[in-house]
Amino acid sequence: MQLNDNWKNTIDAVPLSPFADNVLEFFNDLSRRLTGVREYSDVATFGFWCRKAALLKEKANYDDLNLRLGKGVVFHSTPSNVPVNFAFSFAAGLLAGNANIVRLPGRNFDQITIITGAVSELLAGKHTSLAPYLCFVKYPPDKKLNDLFSSVCDVRIIWGGDATINELRRSPLKPRATELTFADRYSIAVINADEYIKAADKPKIARDFYNDTYFSDQNACTSPGIIFWIGTGKEAAKEAFWGSVRALARKKYDLAPVQAVGKLAAFYKAAASVAVSLIDADDCYVTRIGVGVNDVNDDLMRFKYNSGFYFEHDINALKDILPVCGERLQTLTYYGLTKEELAEFFAIYKPKGIDRAVPIGRSMDFTLTWDGYDLIRQLSRKVVL
Repeated sequence: MQLNDNWKNTIDAVPLSPFADNVLEFFNDLSRRLTGVREYSDVATFGFWCRKAALLKEKANYDDLNLRLGKGVVFHSTPSNVPVNFAFSFAAGLLAGNANIVRLPGRNFDQITIITGAVSELLAGKHTSLAPYLCFVKYPPDKKLNDLFSSVCDVRIIWGGDATINELRRSPLKPRATELTFADRYSIAVINADEYIKAADKPKIARDFYNDTYFSDQNACTSPGIIFWIGTGKEAAKEAFWGSVRALARKKYDLAPVQAVGKLAAFYKAAASVAVSLIDADDCYVTRIGVGVNDVNDDLMRFKYNSGFYFEHDINALKDILPVCGERLQTLTYYGLTKEELAEFFAIYKPKGIDRAVPIGRSMDFTLTWDGYDLIRQLSRKVVL
């Protein structure tokens, strides 16, 4: 699939200023087309994110845009297991003022068809001036094509696992080109049991957790794989929480037999190396793995799995999560903690990992600062006068 048949037009496009007016109008029109897509909430979420009012709030975070220009051409290699990631990636590139060559996932997702179709219609109509700035390509693994697009780009963005990054790094960049990599990461959740017990809307918390995890089959790096419980009423909170999550998963999640077998195999693999225990459950929709205190560390996530597979551990204080806070830890989702508590934790302990801390239900909310990168500044250059 290729919306711009002549990718050479893309490499000749003149850099724009970040948050250019015509770019904001383009995204606002794209938003109108996508927010009504009810069958795919991730498409609607992207549509809501790229509305003009929201992007103007992002623009207000920068005070030097009049002296910034896009770096030129950004080559995006996007992940195969998160359908809408490519859209957020090209949006960041275009908002920063760049032309974009976007390699789409090899898998056929309806969400990709919906978004690229809407983009194509806009570029063929009201927004023809932006046609050179968006070129979507789709191809199986091919080093010659990786070489080609890497050789003409000014920034290469690689989303995916470490193996994907290493493969693409075999394709050389121009001497002044830069690279942003979003490697294998994992995420965790911390739940204050006492605050959860007091919560009036427990079904909403279950829905939020479901969206963080089951919606992407836990394939997103933002999906928590370890659940930490803090507070005094842990057992009662766990029973209520997991009961709500399980009931929701039974209703909404299509669990294939191969997934259930895969989760059991993942547990046995973990049990062969670390002190873990399978917590009794009525079915395979929620698989809870208790972890011994000596094995709560970042190495534990070698055994992570998907489809509702969670390691679980009790802690006495927030500092007890430090053993898992290595550089691969991306997102901390939480319920029942305050921003003041979190700020104090970061100020005192300065964990090597954790690039973001967000409430449960917000783990997949994209921002223009991601994995510690300020994407607008990373994808633009500043002119000194």
